[in-house]
Amino acid sequence: MSNFVHLHVHSEFSLLDGANKIKELPARAKELGMEAIAITDHGVMFGVVDFYKECKKVGIKPIIGCEVYVAPRSRFDKEPGIDNKYSHLILLAKNEVGYKNLSHLVSKGFTEGFYYKPRIDLEILEQYHEGLICLSACLAGSVNKAILKDDIEEAKKVALWHKNLFGEDYYLEVQPNGLPEQVKANQKLIELSRELEIPLVATNDAHYLRKEDAYNHEVLLCIQTGKKMSDTDRMRMGVDEFYVKSPEEMLDYFKNIPEAIENTVKIAEKCNFDFEFGNTKLPNYDVPPEFKTHTEYFEKLCYDGIKKRYGDNPSKEVMDRVEYELSVIEKMGYVDYYLIVWDFINYAKSQNISVGPGRGSGAGSIVAYAVGITDIDPIKYNLLFERFLNPERISMPDFDVDFCYERRPEVIDYVCRKYGRDHVSQIITFGTMAARMVIRDVGRALDVPYAEVDKLAKMIPNELHITIKKALEQNRELANLYENDEQTKKILDIAMGLEGMPRQASTHACRSCYYKRPCYRVCTFICK
Repeated sequence: MSNFVHLHVHSEFSLLDGANKIKELPARAKELGMEAIAITDHGVMFGVVDFYKECKKVGIKPIIGCEVYVAPRSRFDKEPGIDNKYSHLILLAKNEVGYKNLSHLVSKGFTEGFYYKPRIDLEILEQYHEGLICLSACLAGSVNKAILKDDIEEAKKVALWHKNLFGEDYYLEVQPNGLPEQVKANQKLIELSRELEIPLVATNDAHYLRKEDAYNHEVLLCIQTGKKMSDTDRMRMGVDEFYVKSPEEMLDYFKNIPEAIENTVKIAEKCNFDFEFGNTKLPNYDVPPEFKTHTEYFEKLCYDGIKKRYGDNPSKEVMDRVEYELSVIEKMGYVDYYLIVWDFINYAKSQNISVGPGRGSGAGSIVAYAVGITDIDPIKYNLLFERFLNPERISMPDFDVDFCYERRPEVIDYVCRKYGRDHVSQIITFGTMAARMVIRDVGRALDVPYAEVDKLAKMIPNELHITIKKALEQNRELANLYENDEQTKKILDIAMGLEGMPRQASTHACRSCYYKRPCYRVCTFICK
């Protein structure tokens, strides 16, 4: 393990706050000689799977974490002026238990504690602390807040509460950003560490990749808050130190407390969690008691359906196809998946809720056609089952099912009643800062007249997946402006730095998942 590991890092999924792109972050850590790095986005875990994959791709150890928001009282209290004054806390998953508990905490922050931000409280932290490492966080952490108010007794009380809960897995976090408040906090934290026997850990609260990215990050904060760079009251970091620093820079700053650096490595060595991809967990579908197995019941539904679709004497081609599909479905463990999808579609039809005929690769399954999941005959239209489910390409199949948009909530409510509301979630979707949008956002933040920014944005070709770089190659007029006009160059350079980052999160129009443990799609709520 290298001699320093970043344990407090915000990716682009700290929406409009973190500017570290996940595709670039692990590679930069590797370039700087680090062997591990953490992700600790604000209140969410949107990026953890992509982050994990990128880390594995470049050969460094991913540490899964989150900077959670902690309510000042109960997470259920939501009084203006009091309960929106939350504190920060860093939590890192040591193992699978820790990951599950972190998932529960983040989910509860949304489903129970949401008030301006997704908040947890000390009660639920006590309930789900196992397998987690806790760091006291930045200046917005409760220990530092007390220090900055000169209430050292309160700082001790808070620190001791966390120490009693996490034991040797609780650390006081010192940072090298040079802010006067941080210098004061660091001094007191060092004193508290010695007095209370709580170890120190050095972090840098990295919000962007390199020192020179600080200005772009300030623009990003303006986009988040609706402010202009010229506004005196805008949110700002104050210094250009919140980047992914090298181990040498961190060692140099904390040369008088080397244990704070050493502890980053000790923490990284404690954290050993890996995702298990391709091991899908499905809920149990309760079949009628007269059937011994789920497969037996499913086969009964299929053969009854085949008679309805093709008559009492279906052709050999049809029967061979049915038997082949059934064997693949059983072999790959997707009998319950078919039963679950059939069940809620059957419910919708029984309630006269309009259901589409089926789209996508799922329409190639004759078994799905037989039970009524789809209404398109794959034999007639020569549709391939292998595009949907293939033993040589193990992946979760995907039925595209359309319901009447006015009555779709009734179907979701039915699934919630059947499997439990805490086992059902809707998929999240992210609006990203595409080429035209990011140019307009940056222009607004720089207080450039709208007409000028709009003209610039409209010079980007109206093509799917177009980027500013591609537009500069395609549009000679735009390229000339970029080369010869200082303001245009500034706008486009910043815009290219921010382009593609997620801007906001919302609920996907209609996709839902029904797994009984944390799934590997990104969800608004993480299932049990």
